[in-house]
Amino acid sequence: MPIKNMLKGFHNRVVDKVRHAVISHHKRSGGILFSDTTLRDGEQMPGATLEPVEKLQIAKALEAAGVHSLDAGFPASSEADVEAIRLMVGTIRKPVLTALCRTLPGDIDAADRALDGNPEHKRGVSLFCGTSSLHREHKLGKNKTQVLKIISDAVAYAADRFKIISFAAEDASRTEIDYLCKCYTEAIAAGATTIGFPDTVGILTPEKARDMIRAMQDGIPNLDRALLAVHFHNDLGLAVANTLACIAEGANVVQCTVNGIGERAGNASLEEVAMALSLHEDQYGRSMKIDTAQLVPLCQLVADLTGIGMTPMKPVGGANIFATEAGIHQDGLLKNPDTYLPYRPERVGASGFQLVLGRHSGRRAVAERLTELGIDHSDGTILRVIDGIKRLPKGVTVDEAVLQQLAERDAA
Repeated sequence: MPIKNMLKGFHNRVVDKVRHAVISHHKRSGGILFSDTTLRDGEQMPGATLEPVEKLQIAKALEAAGVHSLDAGFPASSEADVEAIRLMVGTIRKPVLTALCRTLPGDIDAADRALDGNPEHKRGVSLFCGTSSLHREHKLGKNKTQVLKIISDAVAYAADRFKIISFAAEDASRTEIDYLCKCYTEAIAAGATTIGFPDTVGILTPEKARDMIRAMQDGIPNLDRALLAVHFHNDLGLAVANTLACIAEGANVVQCTVNGIGERAGNASLEEVAMALSLHEDQYGRSMKIDTAQLVPLCQLVADLTGIGMTPMKPVGGANIFATEAGIHQDGLLKNPDTYLPYRPERVGASGFQLVLGRHSGRRAVAERLTELGIDHSDGTILRVIDGIKRLPKGVTVDEAVLQQLAERDAA
């Protein structure tokens, strides 16, 4: 055997041992790794197009928030994605940068070029291939055996160029479970370091998601050699719940988007999953490296740059999460914020709670606001201002000017 081939074989064995050791460490640690796909899957949402420099800006914020990896784009799909990835190479240093690829050599080569210059342990590819009967028959026109070969060949091709390789079975949640396990077994044998379980059309419930993860853990004999990632869409409003159910069953990686943006009803929301884990560490027993104090600024940044605003009721980042108009709640918040808050605003990087004055407000909140404005007031004044607020036409915001006017009217 030529010396060159012997050295290559030795190098590959060393790399494989190191890779297996890293994977084993992650599994033993019990930590949850956040893989953000805002810049790729999130951007596929109609109207959410981002320019390369905007993607870099979000990538920097995600790095500061502590994500483990960034799904940076789909190089084979557009030059704009290649440009965005090139801007990140050498600038985004902590997260692993990955590029999406179909199971095509050309896609993998495009990813290799886009990520050129990033360290081996900070660059990877995410391969996907449809595996359900619907995708095999109507999308690919292939039988089960042919799809298995496509997966194996593509992963092996990627393994010659990348040390970090994720394989996701597209439409996994509608794939026959025995065949799904075969697909993942083949992918790991060919060199995949992560296998992704995507609920592509968002049909699962937490119980069914849990059962499929259990079946995969029982049915993939070489699963000890790869991390298990989950990727949920929100078509039934269950993406976060499904993600948490899989975390409870031992998933290692969660793929999310900021604000839950994405195709159709969106994806599992990064900030919601992170806060659920932060608040219920006793239940899940899983650590994470997300800095929750970065979440609200991150949510706002993504909303601003994508132009996809958040509903006021959006958990964590919505305008109403720390706002109340109800008098009983306002009184409680002024006495102790914990009475009517799940967590303090500063825990997620918000500026504080907001007492909104309106028809449901009580004396305590009105008095507090009058004091802030430096307006002298008695109990009688407060009651008359409250009465004035209740008489205002529907839709009028009780801002500083309106409150000042009501107070002055009372003084007159």
